Amino acid sequence: MKRWNHYAEDAVTVARGLLGQRLVRIDHDGRRVAGIIVETEAYLGSNDRAAHSFNGHRTPRNESMYLTGGHAYVYFIYGMHHCFNVVCGRRDEAAAVLVRALEPAEGVKRMRARRTAARRDRDLCSGPARLTQALAIDRTLDGLDLRRSGELWIERAPPPAKHRILARPRIGVDYAGEWADRPLRFLIDGSEHVSRR
Repeated sequence: MKRWNHYAEDAVTVARGLLGQRLVRIDHDGRRVAGIIVETEAYLGSNDRAAHSFNGHRTPRNESMYLTGGHAYVYFIYGMHHCFNVVCGRRDEAAAVLVRALEPAEGVKRMRARRTAARRDRDLCSGPARLTQALAIDRTLDGLDLRRSGELWIERAPPPAKHRILARPRIGVDYAGEWADRPLRFLIDGSEHVSRR
């Protein structure tokens, strides 16, 4: 399979384009664990009040957001969860796409072993913290180049079936004022694997 490689685009284009592509993680023993991306959120950079880079905010935690498109931005939240983002655009734009949900596709038994609280397979990766736990994605992968890495990358899906993309407000960004209502969350219509329907 060929790698998906459209990271130079703006965050909205990347967020929509990632839907239907396959996120691949290689385990320590060389086995693949993967899922099809069914939900994303775009964060537009320093003008976006919901982005970690709002107003040029730059710290060791979010430094990866300032890399060129195609790098991973993995952060730790609430003292317990990791979230996986794809950096997009040019260096120092600090725009990224949060991958919110996957449809499990490969290594489902491994996902179940890591996500023992999940009662159904559709709960394995239906949320940003769930999918990072299921695929063993943590801060050690922050800053990784998804275009070249042998540990984590995004594969181009076969010619996609036609699917309708819905645009909704992002989740958990009420603090961002008018930015909280902007339809920057994208999901595949009808997927049972999205975090919220």
